[in-house]
Amino acid sequence: MNIDPRPPMTLNWNLWHGCTKASTGCLHCYMYRRDEAIGKDPSVVYKTDSFDLPVKRLRSGKYKGLYKIPKGSHIFTCFSSDFFHPDADKWRDEAWDMMHERSDCTFFMITKRPQRIADHLPAGWGDEFSHVTIAVTCENQDMVDARLPVYLSLPLYHHAVMVEPILSSVNLQPYIEKYRSSDGSPVIKHVSAGGESGRDARVCDYAWVEDLHGQCVENGISFYYHQTGAKLIKDGKLYNIPRPLQHSQAHQAGLDT
Repeated sequence: MNIDPRPPMTLNWNLWHGCTKASTGCLHCYMYRRDEAIGKDPSVVYKTDSFDLPVKRLRSGKYKGLYKIPKGSHIFTCFSSDFFHPDADKWRDEAWDMMHERSDCTFFMITKRPQRIADHLPAGWGDEFSHVTIAVTCENQDMVDARLPVYLSLPLYHHAVMVEPILSSVNLQPYIEKYRSSDGSPVIKHVSAGGESGRDARVCDYAWVEDLHGQCVENGISFYYHQTGAKLIKDGKLYNIPRPLQHSQAHQAGLDT
């Protein structure tokens, strides 16, 4: 048996590309901006050349025969589409098979279509898929109220809520209180918030982020403020944040727990 001495990686696996807009949070989608800039139709969903990336093996060299992606790697999955998009139904079973094969890695995906999750989990969904996190995006209170009752009722191992791009104040408290694990802790284990990037970005009010952070701290939920967005209001003043600084300035706020 070959032992893999290589350090784990963090990488993106975009096994299919293209999407259709699901709600107002999609208005200024970065994937749409990039595709349209080069004359591509971003609404066309197609399988990429990276489809089988997790199970590809090295054909030569010192580590010949080992997977190209080392054991223990963290794989951000399907970030140029939605894993549960209906146009990808014909490929999803094979994708689940690859994730099952690579149970020595962790997979993280985000969806705006939680209503499709239950009918599109693999037949063997159980402990063998505990290395897969399916998160949901809720950009405002309307989407929180529409998506969380569906999402938090699902038999997932890790429930994570991405409030991105954050477009309004968001109250998660009713869902934190209602949906509890067997040990009494909230089903929601992690919340991430971020403003919108791009030339036409909508405003992120820092007070919304602080309030969300407070809800998480009060309930023992981890919180991550990953991006200020291009337009940030703080203490009544509008700041235009350059793209290279949007992540670093968010972390400097000291809200990550």
